[in-house]
Amino acid sequence: MEFTWSSSIATAFIFFLSIYFLLKFAAARIRKSNPNSPPEAAGGWPLIGHLNLLSGPEQPHVALSDLADKYGPIYSINLGVHRCLVVSSWEVAKEIFNSTNDVCFSNRPQTVAIQLMSYDFAMFGFSKYNDYWRELRKFCMQKLLSAQRVSTLGTAWETETRAMMKSIYISCRKNNFRAPLEMKKCLGDLTLNSMVRIVSGATVKKMDFMEAENWREQIREFFKMMDALTFTDVVPYLKWLDHFKGTKKDFEKTGKMMDTILQSWLEKHKKLQKNKSENGLQQLDGEKDFMEVMMEAADSFAHQFPKYDADTIIKATCQTMIIAGTDTMTVTLVWALCLLLNNRHVLERAQQELDNHIGRSRMVEKSDIGNLVYIQAIIKETLRLYPAVLLLPPREASRDSTIAGYQIPAGTRVILNLWKVQRDPCVWSDPLEFKPERFLTEHRDVDLKGQHFQFLPFGVGRRICPGITFALQFMELALATLLHGFDLRTPEGDVVDMTGSLGTTNMKASPLPVLLTPRLSHDLFLC
Repeated sequence: MEFTWSSSIATAFIFFLSIYFLLKFAAARIRKSNPNSPPEAAGGWPLIGHLNLLSGPEQPHVALSDLADKYGPIYSINLGVHRCLVVSSWEVAKEIFNSTNDVCFSNRPQTVAIQLMSYDFAMFGFSKYNDYWRELRKFCMQKLLSAQRVSTLGTAWETETRAMMKSIYISCRKNNFRAPLEMKKCLGDLTLNSMVRIVSGATVKKMDFMEAENWREQIREFFKMMDALTFTDVVPYLKWLDHFKGTKKDFEKTGKMMDTILQSWLEKHKKLQKNKSENGLQQLDGEKDFMEVMMEAADSFAHQFPKYDADTIIKATCQTMIIAGTDTMTVTLVWALCLLLNNRHVLERAQQELDNHIGRSRMVEKSDIGNLVYIQAIIKETLRLYPAVLLLPPREASRDSTIAGYQIPAGTRVILNLWKVQRDPCVWSDPLEFKPERFLTEHRDVDLKGQHFQFLPFGVGRRICPGITFALQFMELALATLLHGFDLRTPEGDVVDMTGSLGTTNMKASPLPVLLTPRLSHDLFLC
């Protein structure tokens, strides 16, 4: 039996390898007859194409950057049977994502992993560019992430950042401020607790340790699984091999575990809503959490888009908010702290700004952020050097188009190498240096909202992140509060290792132990 199975695999492999080379030959003939195709990178493997370049040991953004140095700012690779356009310059990005072409490139590739973990693409961030995506995104922009809505979240942010400061102070005081604290975990706890509070509100309140660890594990697993490609995704005619590999079961398990948590929140909300209705209680819009707001609109969406029921739309949208916000904001805050520890003069200037505007008799408040221009510049420069996502999530062309003089057929996937674009020496002086002041001088007019294509940490076009204002204000408040409250240094005065990890988000690979000494009075931390 074992021999028969092995022989079958070998026979199938030879058969499909033959098909591959026939298709490769045919594709070469087509490209030869179409000289307007972008250059194709060498080094693709049979069947899988250039997937080997994205699987390590070199990080994908570096491998693709090296190819850009050889082939230019726009070239193609093959991910299995799918052709991908890799873009490494802001000029080409501007042509692709301008008002004329952006609609053409607003679809998302649909993979098995995302399908099984996002309620069959009910999470609008992963859905196709269609009416469902447009209506749900518009609702989220107006009701969940509007400037007015974000302004009401200041109290929640201040509460969570002060809870973090108190926790850090108590932990460090136990060891007379002589033992380092793992700051990746502290900042991860802050963003997770904040997002859970905003999404689920008073119904869930504070997660216990095990629930928080479970959520964090599931979010990290979700991002890890997002990168996973099955045989179905890469070579559709080998999809039968997915049955034996068991990858679908892993996706289903991850999706189910997250759904279990979200469903428990939803049940609590329904029970609370019923009690309020029976007692004639009403709640102001500004006091409602995201799940409560979604519950009021979900029936209408379900009627308009009957593919999904109301509960699915509620859970999928809340999951989108938590997934999109938690890991990305943690990553940015961690890199900001790393950069500051390696550039003491920047850290000291930031603390001087905080002392000048706030003093040391109180903690930072959300209303202070507008005056802390250097803190804002630090966040911007961190996002330039270490964006949370180094390769923007791929887009897919819905029709034939012409980009940079090349003919791009429908179905082509587009990958923007943000890491390469934001380190372009033709745009940024000393591009590898951490210089927040550049955003107060020569680049002071460069924003993050997709208008300046040399700086796109939140994406661009119709698919740009809808939570930019939310994320910036939260990260600025968190970083300002931490720097204002503590002096920070590495345990031995060492330089922080800046190696990132493989994955969708650009998380620092190694731990971040930091020694913290309070700059404020004892009472401010414990009040």
